[in-house]
Amino acid sequence: MNILVTGSSGQVGSEIKYLIQNSKFKIQNFNYHFTTSKELDITKHQNVYKYSKANDIKVIINTAGYTAVDKAQEDKELANDINHLAVKNLSQISKRLDIKLIHISTDYVFDGKNFVPYTEDDETNPQSIYGQTKLDGENAFIDSGASGVIVRTSWVYSSYGNNFVKTMLRLGDEKEELGVISDQIGTPTYAKDLAIAILRILNDECLILNDKVEIYNFSNEGVASWYDFAKEIMYMAKIDCDIKPIETKDYPTPANRPHYSLLNKRKIKEKFGIMIPNWKDSLDECLKTIGER
Repeated sequence: MNILVTGSSGQVGSEIKYLIQNSKFKIQNFNYHFTTSKELDITKHQNVYKYSKANDIKVIINTAGYTAVDKAQEDKELANDINHLAVKNLSQISKRLDIKLIHISTDYVFDGKNFVPYTEDDETNPQSIYGQTKLDGENAFIDSGASGVIVRTSWVYSSYGNNFVKTMLRLGDEKEELGVISDQIGTPTYAKDLAIAILRILNDECLILNDKVEIYNFSNEGVASWYDFAKEIMYMAKIDCDIKPIETKDYPTPANRPHYSLLNKRKIKEKFGIMIPNWKDSLDECLKTIGER
């Protein structure tokens, strides 16, 4: 079976590629096609259609996304092209060619006003251009008549690419003191753990048998603020940098972010038997991997 992985140079795409090339997830009857935006522009309908048909693609794992949350407030057209219209393309092509689609979305589709972890059925109400374009992509997928899976996740980091962990490591070495937001609550997600979850979904027969779009939440276990996350990074990396808690109102940004975006993972754990690590354990693993590279 031929699998197309888009956005393969990003955090999640890179982790999937590594797992396939170096672990038990390399299944003999699966043939993977890893593409970047330079190799396959998913905003171009005909390009993706021709590629998918020529390579007899049966599953698309879309890890591509415009993830610069603040920049999206100004760069609305590009954010919409990648997070919405490209997903619409993939969905329409999937419907036409009988391809299953696995698509990654975000906790930013919620407004953050909950007081218990969000389930897949909770009302969406994005507060930023980024969140809105991601929700528009979800809806385009659902409305297309294609089938597959949407995985909503949060606060993704990895040993690959640019992310909060790498930014903190760099700033921690440069500065004696940093202020980090303490009143936005969620859970960091190690892209490797998300990649493993996606591959488990891919290897489950329910993906092929399902005839609709199912939404699942996935993040690591546990609760943290960005302040907690930063403190733990410095502690584990043995960096002597004093992390000070600050409130969102004291550090305004172009895009509004949910103050609370914990995700309820019960559905994905029960459906696929996934054991999800605590965010601190995964952070420790990621930091060790960064240190080895």
